[in-house]
Amino acid sequence: MEIKKLLEKLSINSNHEGCNAGGIWHADGASIPSFSPVDGSLLGTVQGASVEDYERIMDKAEDAYLTFRTIPAPKRGELVRQLGNKLRKKKSYLGQLVSWEMGKSLQEGLGEVQEMIDICDFAVGLSRQLHGVTMTSERPSHRLYEQYHPLGVVGVISAFNFPVAVWSWNVALAWVCGNVCIWKPSEKTPLCSIACQQIISEVLKENEMPEGISCVVNGGAEVGKWMAEDQRIALVSATGSTRMGKDVAQRVGARLGKSLLELGGNNAIIITPSADLDTAMRAAVFGAVGTCGQRCTSTRRLIVHKDIFESFTTVLQKAYGQLRIGDPLDENNHVGPLIDKDAVSMYQEAIAEANSQGATWLVEGGVLSEKEYGSACYVKPAVAIIDHDAPIVHKETFAPILYIMKYEESLEEAIAIQNEVKQGLSSSIMSLNMQETETFLSHWGSDCGIANVNIGTSGAEIGGAFGGEKETGGGRESGSDAWKAYMRRQTNTLNFSKELPLAQGIVFDL
Repeated sequence: MEIKKLLEKLSINSNHEGCNAGGIWHADGASIPSFSPVDGSLLGTVQGASVEDYERIMDKAEDAYLTFRTIPAPKRGELVRQLGNKLRKKKSYLGQLVSWEMGKSLQEGLGEVQEMIDICDFAVGLSRQLHGVTMTSERPSHRLYEQYHPLGVVGVISAFNFPVAVWSWNVALAWVCGNVCIWKPSEKTPLCSIACQQIISEVLKENEMPEGISCVVNGGAEVGKWMAEDQRIALVSATGSTRMGKDVAQRVGARLGKSLLELGGNNAIIITPSADLDTAMRAAVFGAVGTCGQRCTSTRRLIVHKDIFESFTTVLQKAYGQLRIGDPLDENNHVGPLIDKDAVSMYQEAIAEANSQGATWLVEGGVLSEKEYGSACYVKPAVAIIDHDAPIVHKETFAPILYIMKYEESLEEAIAIQNEVKQGLSSSIMSLNMQETETFLSHWGSDCGIANVNIGTSGAEIGGAFGGEKETGGGRESGSDAWKAYMRRQTNTLNFSKELPLAQGIVFDL
């Protein structure tokens, strides 16, 4: 579908104001152009927020919270159920917009919207399971228990690579927990945020709910700074680079606020002699080139045993030769563009740095012709054989560059190589040997938040908590008990006796 008709289907104007709290769109800040990396075209322009716009949105959010927190959780879950249903109806349109604006394949764009639907389904069930814990009191005729309450206003800062899914992971859980949300999307994908806000605004209006339950504030880094320093925002959930996360954490921490950080990844697959090499090859290729290497869970490193190094690299080189690069909306292509020219520059810098550090290129990289591909954002996926201690290997480059390194003997050596980087998001081992896989999953194995066996590093499911350790930030989103991050815990003691016994056996008589 041509982009003009697509925007109409999603109720987006080509020149759209970028601040909304469920009602009228309005913004007085700087303009944000949205260029498609697919063909370089200008998709539209979004007016960003001024300080006055931000304050107006925050007032709406605070007012909405006073009402929303009193609504029973299952009824809040009903709103999320309705959002999921609307996403089902608009999945094709929103998935296409994600592909146009971000540059990922159409299948991945549709898959991202499916993630939104899945987290809505998860949150609906969760809305009836926001449980506390009852403990046995040491004092007679006392009851001791814990319960959870909403935090208030939750701020969401999302990245360009998953322009809609990460927002939904946060808000679906935050809403059933009784919070309201204010969203600062990436300035590289502003139209996706407007589409999402239009959809949820319909739900709020149809249910006569306060408009400030869902708020969006488009703008640059200054908006993230306002949110991080704002005492009124109880939790800031930020997804992006480690550099950005450190800045957010410092600003939020200075006011003793809460932060949930999902930051960089430098993810590795260990391939042992007992691995199924066909499975390992498929996992490595998709992990490295999917979304043009722009997932936080993208595979950056392969750690391969010396006995299978030659045979595996031969198979991998052949697989890379079959990749098709081009328009991501054409489902025959495997690899689309990088997000913008800045990303292309970082790709080139990483290749140059790897060259200076002794890389041998199994698959040569390079920037593809703008004239031929219609955009200056297309690059070749590259594979380099390099030492594990080369400085470039320890950096996260958001591009389809894969580094291969050899380990000599023990699995412990391979695990040590995997764990030596500062990031700790996703990891994987390819092995049919139970002793190897269980060692990898043990507490002396992978130090990442995600550790997989015989699947790649990318492609997490909604049901499991998503996040990582070390410079990945330590946050957890999506499934399991990640909902607790969006609530405050309270311990309650009830005395139903006529006495006042004190804890620890203390006696206080008057």
